[in-house]
Amino acid sequence: MSLFIKMEVDALEDAACLDPELLQLPEVSPFALKTSPQLVEDLFSQWLSLPETGHLVKSLIDDAKAGSSVNAFVNLSNVNVVGSNSLPSMFPSGNAPPLSPRSSSGSPRMSKQKSSPSALGSPLKLVSEPMQEVIPQFYFQNGRPPTKELKEQCLSKINHLFNNPLNGLQIDEFKTVTKEVCKLPSFLSSALFRKIDVDCTGIVTRDAFIKYWVDGHMLTMDIATQTFEILRQPGRKHLIQVDFRPVLRELLATHPGLEFLRSTPEFQDRYAETVIYRIFYHINRSGNGRLTLRELKRGNLIVALQHADEEEDINKVLRYFSYEHFYVIYCKFWELDTDHDFFIDRENLIRFGNHALTYRIVDRIFSQAPHQFTSEVEGKMGYEDFVYFMLSEEDKSSEPSLEYWFKCIDLDGNGVLTPNEMQFFYEEQLHRMKCMAQEPVLFEDILCQIFDMIAPEREDFITLQDLKGCKLSGNVFNILFNLNKFMAFETRDPFVIRQEREDPTLTEWDRFAHREYIRLSMEEDVEDASNGSAEVWDESLEAPF
Repeated sequence: MSLFIKMEVDALEDAACLDPELLQLPEVSPFALKTSPQLVEDLFSQWLSLPETGHLVKSLIDDAKAGSSVNAFVNLSNVNVVGSNSLPSMFPSGNAPPLSPRSSSGSPRMSKQKSSPSALGSPLKLVSEPMQEVIPQFYFQNGRPPTKELKEQCLSKINHLFNNPLNGLQIDEFKTVTKEVCKLPSFLSSALFRKIDVDCTGIVTRDAFIKYWVDGHMLTMDIATQTFEILRQPGRKHLIQVDFRPVLRELLATHPGLEFLRSTPEFQDRYAETVIYRIFYHINRSGNGRLTLRELKRGNLIVALQHADEEEDINKVLRYFSYEHFYVIYCKFWELDTDHDFFIDRENLIRFGNHALTYRIVDRIFSQAPHQFTSEVEGKMGYEDFVYFMLSEEDKSSEPSLEYWFKCIDLDGNGVLTPNEMQFFYEEQLHRMKCMAQEPVLFEDILCQIFDMIAPEREDFITLQDLKGCKLSGNVFNILFNLNKFMAFETRDPFVIRQEREDPTLTEWDRFAHREYIRLSMEEDVEDASNGSAEVWDESLEAPF
């Protein structure tokens, strides 16, 4: 035991001869320090007793008093160099064991010391500065500015069309600018002209056009955004129905396919209203009467405007602008509106389609569950409400129609159609079958047929998403409340099915409107002949009444 104590004391005495660099103990693990705290204190006390340490402390104090920068690492390295040469050797002369060879590449100790803070001067230099990546600007509050090349091309066209920069162009001369420079449908010409001519001078100068179209960054916008900005009223973030009236006025005034309507201003207004109602029915999916830029981009109005601008026969523009489609809608409304007060009540609507609808579904329509009436007369729907109803009834394959009738059947408004809700509407259908001496189909069989047709995710109810994912979903509503179409579906003609397959681009509404327009025009011809008229009108030039 006494021998062990003597060896420990000898080790402490020999510590006084250690190299001060070794006293930093860079390779001593934290675990060893924690297990031998007394040894650490003894080593630190021995280091403080060295004369070089006193010089270091005095130098640091003097630097601090003088206000100069203090670098303890540099001073410490100087002390280590001096101390390593002045300390006596641990071993007698000639008895020291040879040291292991040290090299810059072979000694892990040297590699650590070279990368240590004492060698680099500051630990902050160990962190490499990250490379700065310049991200190009991707958001422009007032729109992306045009490139130099695009701007020069546009200015060249502007200079060519504005022959006299001081006088400018009048509204009837501005259509060329709208089509050639702006690449917009010509029916936006008057709206664009008035957007620039804010002072209503009747003239748009070259500088005014450049300020709005080029400097206002309209040049780099897509055509939907350009149209939206031209029609949008100041301070609004959406379009309303009134904003489309200038487009329809320009269409009626310039399109060759609507020239025959210029002598009947009343039907010009009705045509314009119908087109606007159809636009909002299909594009304004929120149904709030506020058409957003996102809805405009997702719709097909821009394509329809371009088609109407290129096609002389307006009836070939099936989306929104067909006169035949307007003719069918307006005549149907006029037939039901027996007192011609421009309103339709429950009794009027029940006669639609030769009494095809049930009373229960008509009651749901007048409860305004699927669509809030714009009519201010209680218990009656106006012309706009009828347009929404008729488009939904005659084309149950479209998403607006599916949403319309889904809200009607969803009695509790929980977003699903349950068997009880479907049975409520089918009961009247079953009663009508019995009254017409037709073989009734039990609801249990109908329910199985509906679920097999739709294949919903859940077996106990049907969601709107289930209906939108099935091409035959419109037949579900015919089964529930339209007896005529239900029976037609059960006994459908193979010839009609083949026609639908031959031209899949036509919608159910397109086919219905075409058939109905032929029927109405033939009735008009018969009526004219019975009145003694020898002239047979051409269908393309036929006025509504």
